[in-house]
Amino acid sequence: MLIVQKYGGTSVGSIERIKAVAERVTKARKQGNNVVVVVSAMSGETDKLIGLANQISPNPDERELDLMLSSGERISAALTAIAINELGFRSMSFTGRQVGIITDEAHTKAKIERITGERVREAIDEGMIPIIAGFQGITETSDVTTLGRGGSDLTAVAIAAAIKADLCEIYTDVDGVYTTDPDIVHEARKLDKISYDEMLELASLGAKVLQTRSVEFAKKYEVPVVVRSSFNDNPGTLIVKEDEEMEKVVVSGVAYDKNQVKITVIAVHDRPGIAAKLFNAIASANIVVDMIVQNVSSDGKATDISFTVPKTDSRKALKITREIAKELGAEKVIMRDDIARVSIVGVGMRTHSGVAAKMFETLATHGINIIMISTSEIKVSCVIDAKYTELAVRVLHDAFGLAQARNL
Repeated sequence: MLIVQKYGGTSVGSIERIKAVAERVTKARKQGNNVVVVVSAMSGETDKLIGLANQISPNPDERELDLMLSSGERISAALTAIAINELGFRSMSFTGRQVGIITDEAHTKAKIERITGERVREAIDEGMIPIIAGFQGITETSDVTTLGRGGSDLTAVAIAAAIKADLCEIYTDVDGVYTTDPDIVHEARKLDKISYDEMLELASLGAKVLQTRSVEFAKKYEVPVVVRSSFNDNPGTLIVKEDEEMEKVVVSGVAYDKNQVKITVIAVHDRPGIAAKLFNAIASANIVVDMIVQNVSSDGKATDISFTVPKTDSRKALKITREIAKELGAEKVIMRDDIARVSIVGVGMRTHSGVAAKMFETLATHGINIIMISTSEIKVSCVIDAKYTELAVRVLHDAFGLAQARNL
């Protein structure tokens, strides 16, 4: 088999852990597999580098930030290659540039446009174990870019797609994908298998197991992905194309995200083009908007528009919104950062009714007020006061019987 293995920051968090990774990689090689490895920076390294930059500037230039941040993964890659060579195998480390990961120019959250992957294939043909620095690429004009938080997941899946790997293994500090956060619900159950769509929703809704864009890439190119722990040999969670068995399960998981803010434009004129002007400006700044709610004006003159964005983009989004609101003659703009989003996800929702009603009833029974609601075919999300997050997760996990692997 041709396997791509990705190791996260905790998996390469020390020299001892890097040596353990080298042992695991060479074990797979001894079993007759060709292995390509993608590594993250050592745990804490990226935050340390960002901290250094923030000591100089509260808003460092993003091009310079990317060049600096890319160094963390390069260090991990070189150390892992050295450790594998010490075990008697031939290994070589590569940067994103060296393996031909070409991205757009959106610094700090670039999107992969293509991968040449020639040097990876050449290294495999020469009997090497390639070690690739994750999280990074280059633009057409050779500027270094990074792929956003969790970007090494995207690197691994994209490399797997480019070289047509049989499997992409994502090694992390958890055993797999759980029905919810085990730190909140001790009865949370590890899922043996989950669909791309369910994983995509869980990742986008706050589950920190995989980066959202890596799941999108896996789905697009049908790359089988396994999430498992680098600290033991337990079987992980397989992420694959949806099948009939998955549809029988109404709700697969409960996700939450406290890293959201709600921005509201108060009393803006209710006329065509207002929302387009606001959200075009926000999109132009590469800010992803999640939920949007517009109140219907009773007099046809003024309305309120509320939307949520990640906390990391809150200052930028607030600044843009205030500028646009001033142009539009809105009364004011307010922001709340004491909110959280709680969501239920499951492909079985497509064929079962009453799921949303059960979620709303469960929250109401426990005195949890819903601020905003968003739905899709396979998910229902509610914005609530952040102080009720853990309670909401526990009661929803219980209401849908997720610990017992049966729903409704």
